[in-house]
Amino acid sequence: MSIFPTKILLATDGSTEAELAARTAANLSQKTDSELHVIHVLDVARVGLSMAVLYPEATDPEGAEVPDPVLEEELERRAKQGGREVLDEEVRRVRSAGGTVAQSHLMMGEVDREIVHLAEDLGAGLIVMGSRGHGGIRRALMGGVSDSVVRHAHCPVMVVRAEPVLFPTNLLVATDGSREAQLAATTAADLAKSTNSELHVVHVGFEPGTDEAQKEFDKELAMIGETGAAGVQAHLQFGWPAGNIVDLAEEIGAGVIVMGSRGFGGLRRALLGSIADAVVRHAHCPVLVVRQEE
Repeated sequence: MSIFPTKILLATDGSTEAELAARTAANLSQKTDSELHVIHVLDVARVGLSMAVLYPEATDPEGAEVPDPVLEEELERRAKQGGREVLDEEVRRVRSAGGTVAQSHLMMGEVDREIVHLAEDLGAGLIVMGSRGHGGIRRALMGGVSDSVVRHAHCPVMVVRAEPVLFPTNLLVATDGSREAQLAATTAADLAKSTNSELHVVHVGFEPGTDEAQKEFDKELAMIGETGAAGVQAHLQFGWPAGNIVDLAEEIGAGVIVMGSRGFGGLRRALLGSIADAVVRHAHCPVLVVRQEE
């Protein structure tokens, strides 16, 4: 069963990576006839500016503060105004790229939590977001909003960095025999068919010279073949998975890498410090992370 067309939720913060994510989401929604939603979340607690800096007039000569509710209301008003400007600008970018926005959403709260909750409320089939940014601050994925969304979202998450995706493109899906890798493979096969993209499949074994890796890979290829995917390019390699996946993606000019968030050897692993995390950090192209719902 195809996941496309679906509802795509684009999370934006006005950063450069968010702009790349917007171009990717706009193109993907066009190619798959999917409904596109845009969300911007205001997180006042992380603004990082004190009331005294924002409102130096808010204290009397003795240093007594104006009651908090007055300042909080003004801060919220200004934050919403700024947030609306960021959101409207992102909608304009999507439209200038030829996309159509079904609805824009301005939320206030914890950024990752609001993105995940809105995706669930909308019944989104895909979340697209940049890997760094948020208020223009360059942030590593580890411990950041992207990491948290990947961990908790009910649907696949495409993390965009370095460059946007224009479909059709070369898709590279990494398999390892785990349940989430199988879900990633079927998702990649569906994406390839929906966007007329070429599908490459890589399995990285740790021990060369054995038949076990080939047998496992053959099973995975047969499973992908059952989805109706045609012209699949197979790559069996040995060594450290993350490095092999990233290098192969560059070699074939992949536009997207698709992989499960956990697995490799069937082990359930947290994304933090895992192969998926390493690939997201070092890949030259966006990475679509698929996780199994608990």
